[in-house]
Amino acid sequence: MSDGPIVPTAYEPKNMKFRYLGNTGLQVSLFSLGGWLTYGGTQKGNVVKECLKAAWDHGIQTFDTAETYANGASEVEMGRALKELGWPRDEYVLTTKIFFGTGRKEPNTRGLSRKHIVEGLKASLARLQTPYVDVVFAHRPDPATPMKEVVEGFTQCIRNLNLAYYWGTSEWSAAQITEAIGIAEKYNLIAPVVEQPQYNALHRERFEVEYEPLFRQHGYGTTIWSPLASGFLTGKYNEGVPEGSRFATNKAFFEDTVKMLQSEEGKAKVEKVKKLTKIAERLGATVTHLSLAWAAKNPNVSTVILGATKVEQIVDNLKALDVIDKLTPEIMDEIEGVLENKPKGVATWGRVREKGPVRG
Repeated sequence: MSDGPIVPTAYEPKNMKFRYLGNTGLQVSLFSLGGWLTYGGTQKGNVVKECLKAAWDHGIQTFDTAETYANGASEVEMGRALKELGWPRDEYVLTTKIFFGTGRKEPNTRGLSRKHIVEGLKASLARLQTPYVDVVFAHRPDPATPMKEVVEGFTQCIRNLNLAYYWGTSEWSAAQITEAIGIAEKYNLIAPVVEQPQYNALHRERFEVEYEPLFRQHGYGTTIWSPLASGFLTGKYNEGVPEGSRFATNKAFFEDTVKMLQSEEGKAKVEKVKKLTKIAERLGATVTHLSLAWAAKNPNVSTVILGATKVEQIVDNLKALDVIDKLTPEIMDEIEGVLENKPKGVATWGRVREKGPVRG
């Protein structure tokens, strides 16, 4: 007598940690892999598949891209790799972002009109060769489109068209996110659940201060980008800009950052990285591992998006998993002493209530 069909599986979590995506039931790997400035741009073909497979083999099951990355080529390359790898679709989390378009001139091929939200996401799915993404992000706020229309557009994608399960925001202000949530509640629409902001040891103010009420009141999730400050926190720029680095291969995008390196501010940041390196070495790690672990240590971070051009980077970056638990309160205080950039936070006048994310 048959035991029935065997459900296909390809995923092993290894030593990966998982967090819920904000106040949802969706779990994401603490580290994820993204395609910004790499896949479809500087990296094409088999290397993309090799990187995705290396991430998967080390427990990553969350992958991020966007319609604008390499004008759609990132979705094409990552979609092709995912199809060739043949993992069960329900075993990985895939996210993309809509707003900037793919470089076309027709005005409705960008922004957050209901037309572009729906048609842009359909086009993304075609490039990704998948019927849906788990999360679709509004890649930026759109001041030209009424917020109600934006929320209606993403609700249509989820509720009516089954093109996604959740939607989120990227580099929105807390006020804009709060407005979208309020509109969703008022009109029985679907609210955003996650923000994709920049967050790292050198870029903290918005995440730790402005978004704090979102974390406390709504349990809002985050998928953070640039946890290494585009490589600055790896120490590779301590002596200038090396060939083949992200600053070198994307000169136009990082022009201002490269200029900053020559300034007094830049030199001061380099000194901080050198001091952080000594702390990392005491922990048996590199400053890269320390910086990634520091970002992941924040409980309001759902997943840390890694960028990688080769397999070795992914394997090395994931050594940060072993450093997280080494970041004791004493070590965190020592790191704060080096950074000297802890935001003051919002004034409470002594009225503080210990409360975790909202559940309901």
